[in-house]
Amino acid sequence: MPKIRIGDRWVGDGEPAYIIAEIGSNFDGSLERVKLLAKLAKEDGADAFKIQNFKAEQIVSETGFSGLKVAHQATWEKPLMDVWRAAEFPREWIPEVAAYCKKIGIHFFSAPYDKEAVDMLEAVNVPCHKIGSGEITNPKFLECVAKTGKPIILATGAADMGTVQMAVDTIRKAGNDQIILLQCTTAYPSSVRHSNLRVMQTYAQTFGCVVGVSDHTIGPAGTGDDPLDGITVPIASVALGGKVIEKHISDDKTRKGPDHLFAMEFGKSFRTMIQAVRAAEAALGSPEKRITDDEKQTCIIQTRGLYAAMDIKKGDVITEDKLMALRPALGVKPYEEKNILGQKAGRDIPKGHPIHFADIAGKNAQ
Repeated sequence: MPKIRIGDRWVGDGEPAYIIAEIGSNFDGSLERVKLLAKLAKEDGADAFKIQNFKAEQIVSETGFSGLKVAHQATWEKPLMDVWRAAEFPREWIPEVAAYCKKIGIHFFSAPYDKEAVDMLEAVNVPCHKIGSGEITNPKFLECVAKTGKPIILATGAADMGTVQMAVDTIRKAGNDQIILLQCTTAYPSSVRHSNLRVMQTYAQTFGCVVGVSDHTIGPAGTGDDPLDGITVPIASVALGGKVIEKHISDDKTRKGPDHLFAMEFGKSFRTMIQAVRAAEAALGSPEKRITDDEKQTCIIQTRGLYAAMDIKKGDVITEDKLMALRPALGVKPYEEKNILGQKAGRDIPKGHPIHFADIAGKNAQ
């Protein structure tokens, strides 16, 4: 995989996973809550704090959704347009939030859904743009974002390979090859068994892109099926080469709102997820098979060396019946036995003592 620079961070081969905390509508209409969530994301170890920028009337059709309540929207208690309007992120807050994130040292960017939002985000010099799965079939918008020249994190939920190919081609034809593809299952929450993380490998091989996951799995408390409360998929993604992880977050899953229930919680599951991901990255280690620092002592006490099975006198010929392999591995190793068989002992070796090459006389002694 290549590497892509997002702000002051390289993302890609050989780099730690870039972890994005997505707040969705969980700011609950409060600028102070936005800042609180950004602060908590930073404290938990996230690399980026992400919002969404849409206007209800420009993203959904009230007529089209009339009488249509399916998927996660079926649980909404309020009318659909009321929920969407309440979830709008006030655009006049963008400069203040961007400045606050810069102050506390966390990347800030957004998923814009119209050109005005793109322009406002460009005005505060976000390091990249996220394109949500719902825009993958919208080539004019893909081209608009691509022409900013900024890295694009493209989610690919509810799309087949042909649609992903079309989106990647559109972005590249617009002159932008800084693409990170996220495998995503567009369900809130999504099930672990439908995560299909091996798609990331298909993306890497087909498009030569940095890959990752936008994950909506969660535990039973969020009506999901992950026994590790949203941690399983991120860890598995890292093991398969994923370099970006996006998760919805909240400070309190019991708060009212469409995005709280399936979010991970700051200070709890989200922090644990980041710690687990970092541990998994450390565990992946090197492809070189060698004795690690942890094993330098245990490799002695856990493996065998050759010992005298009887008293061996100086001048005795070393034969198999005079040897036994025991722990710890002091002196001659069992696989080196051929180097001492037929040789003469250069000194007395009491029964039960380890045999060293220095105990053996003869030209073949090692």
